Amino acid sequence: MKNFLATVSVAAMALTGSIAGADEYPSKTIEVITHAGNGGGTDVTTRMMMLRARRELKTDMVVVNKKGGGGAVAMDHYLTVPADGYSILTFTIGHAATVAKGKTEMTLDDIRPIARGTDDPQILMVRCGAYADADAFVAAQKEAPISYGTTHLGNIDDVSAFMFTKKGGMQTPKIVPFDGGGELATQLVAGAVDAAVLNLAEAGSQIDAGDVCPIVVLANERMAGLPDVKTAKEMGIDVSFSTVRGFVVHKDTPDEVAEQIEAALMNSMNHGVYQGFLESVGLDSTSVVGSEEWGNQITTMVTDMEAALKELGFIE
Repeated sequence: MKNFLATVSVAAMALTGSIAGADEYPSKTIEVITHAGNGGGTDVTTRMMMLRARRELKTDMVVVNKKGGGGAVAMDHYLTVPADGYSILTFTIGHAATVAKGKTEMTLDDIRPIARGTDDPQILMVRCGAYADADAFVAAQKEAPISYGTTHLGNIDDVSAFMFTKKGGMQTPKIVPFDGGGELATQLVAGAVDAAVLNLAEAGSQIDAGDVCPIVVLANERMAGLPDVKTAKEMGIDVSFSTVRGFVVHKDTPDEVAEQIEAALMNSMNHGVYQGFLESVGLDSTSVVGSEEWGNQITTMVTDMEAALKELGFIE
């Protein structure tokens, strides 16, 4: 009888231990789902976050690329995976535009914000010497339209150009799309377009060479890396657009798991390794914010993108 009870006791302890182990998070690899191809800005940002986050969470993390549809493929795929914290979605301004246009099954009610990794203002750039200053740049466009190079249509780049000129009382620009920021910066120098909508890192080498000059920043405040470049708002033009990249999980993810993920991602992105990455692309520590501020920004992005796209005729 004693042997039987001892056997039952050991079995119960083993079962209890296995149940406790099953409840521990994380206990397996975490997937981070992105819409970007290898080497793109979103992919790089995601991987830089993961360098330290996998140490914080004490588990492996892998990138899963789901390209297509301006993020729609990634978002629709994300809706099919369990809300258990083992899948994290990288969310960008492009996703906000896709949600605003109704091109995905996902809505804001389906996600829970975790943390933002970058807040990279849109910058209007020109060939150095083409315009005396930002005021001359605006004045020229009140006289005649100019061409803007972008890397998207119906997304943040051309919306930025359209809204800047519209709210500034300028003539409607001609939009010329390119395959990527690197090609656009090169073609700006070559004279294929009069201006370009870019992020600082996309034209870094051309700026360093003195071929491309940032002329207006579409942000609320001047960038630390471009202290002498005016913002649109300083010029009385109420336009602010940024390429933002951050992370979300399913809305139904358990609170304790979501909070653990947020703490890990915030610690990883406030670490010197990630901060060094931000500095290398012309950004600073203000890019990194937690779930509350990031959640408010996601809501604002979708609302503003929907309004802008309606005003410009991209959606009804």
